[in-house]
Amino acid sequence: MILITEFMDEDAVASLKSAVPAEYQPDLADRQGEIPGMMAGVQALIVRNRTQVTEDLLAAAADLKVVGRLGVGLDNIDLAACKAKGVEVIPATGANNLSVAEYVITNALVLLRGAYQANARMLAGEWPRMDCAGREVHGKTLGLIGFGAIAQETAKLAQSLGMQICATDPYVLADSPAWTGVMRTDLSGVLRAADVISLHVPLVDATRHMVNAQTLAAMKPGAVLINAARGGVVDEDALVAALREGKIAGAALDVFETEPLTAEAAAKFEGLGNLILTPHIAGVTEESNVRVSTMIAEMVLERLNKS
Repeated sequence: MILITEFMDEDAVASLKSAVPAEYQPDLADRQGEIPGMMAGVQALIVRNRTQVTEDLLAAAADLKVVGRLGVGLDNIDLAACKAKGVEVIPATGANNLSVAEYVITNALVLLRGAYQANARMLAGEWPRMDCAGREVHGKTLGLIGFGAIAQETAKLAQSLGMQICATDPYVLADSPAWTGVMRTDLSGVLRAADVISLHVPLVDATRHMVNAQTLAAMKPGAVLINAARGGVVDEDALVAALREGKIAGAALDVFETEPLTAEAAAKFEGLGNLILTPHIAGVTEESNVRVSTMIAEMVLERLNKS
């Protein structure tokens, strides 16, 4: 039995159902408390980022063999508890790299150009031509905090637009070919050099609020920030203050400290014309959903067939 708790490509769901019994409830993540009671007989659990695979859930899952993650971030899954129970965790490594990279580059273009937030003024009869002149990305520096596969894909796209790249990542070896054409530096070096900073780190104790009042103050005047990694990496109150005070020119957030973003949590962002908000969608396109779903369906079935 397979239980799928969040949205998945329909063809991939059909392929699972043709092979083994499968229950597809894409809104089940909204009813987290119901999941433990449904785990009897479930050998594979397929989730995205909202379903919390906790120790309590695993305690109710005596038959569970594998958790398939429709994405790559694993902070919603208790990896230690899975390991202790012998439950394999399979992320969709690489399947949404391009989607996230395109998201980052798109927002870099939009934020630097500054012309695409003029609708309200235009509809009000204004003609804010000079306010919308903006800047080109060609010749600007993209700074990547974290330089894994997604960041490397982002660097390639940025280089094709004539951007310079600097990056920091202590886990990518200094002699890795990934650094070819990229300035390898530390966090302070990225903050000093980059016109656009994009975050590509997991949310762990060391990265929580790594973007804070101090780091924001160290960014170049006129720089912009893009976060499609994890919400807790950015101190949102500090970011709002920096945007309101003009310490940085703009930001794009796809991830938040509170998800889904509630009206109460979003109130702090009101009135910021230099801020783009999207609902944790950077890695989800029609194409990437097919790739991610197909990969996880195949890998989950492969794992179950080994049992």
